[in-house]
Amino acid sequence: MNKKDLKEFLDAKVVQYNHPRFLESDPIQIPHLFVKKEDIEISAFLTATIAWGNRKSIINNASRLMELMDNAPADFIKNHQKGDLTGLSHFVHRTFNGDDLAYFIKSLQNIYSTHGGLEAVFARNPQKDTIQPAISDFKKTFFELPHQKRTTKHISDPLKGSAAKRINMFLRWMVRDAATGVDFGLWNRIDTARLSCPLDVHSGNVARKLKLLKRKQNDAKALAELDKSLRKLDPIDPVKYDFALFGLGVFEKF
Repeated sequence: MNKKDLKEFLDAKVVQYNHPRFLESDPIQIPHLFVKKEDIEISAFLTATIAWGNRKSIINNASRLMELMDNAPADFIKNHQKGDLTGLSHFVHRTFNGDDLAYFIKSLQNIYSTHGGLEAVFARNPQKDTIQPAISDFKKTFFELPHQKRTTKHISDPLKGSAAKRINMFLRWMVRDAATGVDFGLWNRIDTARLSCPLDVHSGNVARKLKLLKRKQNDAKALAELDKSLRKLDPIDPVKYDFALFGLGVFEKF
């Protein structure tokens, strides 16, 4: 396909998959349970954190996590006491365990009480055409409290070679507009043009078949290459093509 045909094909797939039907089988349904901004962004961040593996398992465990927080994540984050964390000790999703969760709760409390919240941290030190350095800076802030070394693996660092799929997905949820009822459009301090596609096995394989990506590994270099290709198709909202690439890979086995 030439560039014009490719864009028309992918734009049609965006319309097909950027639809509320998408919520039925996607972890983004968890933050859609909430109405208040801070409940949405905190539930979204925690859901994205455990978003690897079987999607049904991700959704079930994210739902359980919300229940453990009394289905009031912002209130729990801001007002929990040390004893409240004991009820989280048995939570496990793959390698993310109760100790990791306890630190995430304490760190999020610190971010909201000291740094102005998640949006404020990600919006610091903006670069014109990429959000990846901001993700790296976020990780430094997130782990400024005493923590176990093992917990750091649950926040990726793009400047150390990671594609940071889960955080890029979380940022897509928060920044892209809510017109179709899928993403939330809650954050206005970050431009959609700076966002990156959540690169995983599905989107990576489809991108290679469509010649949007040559690099074989799904790492930071591959993400930069894919960003460049998608921004040629839509410089204002390149990450919308996540719906097309993911949908083609997961639902159509493209």
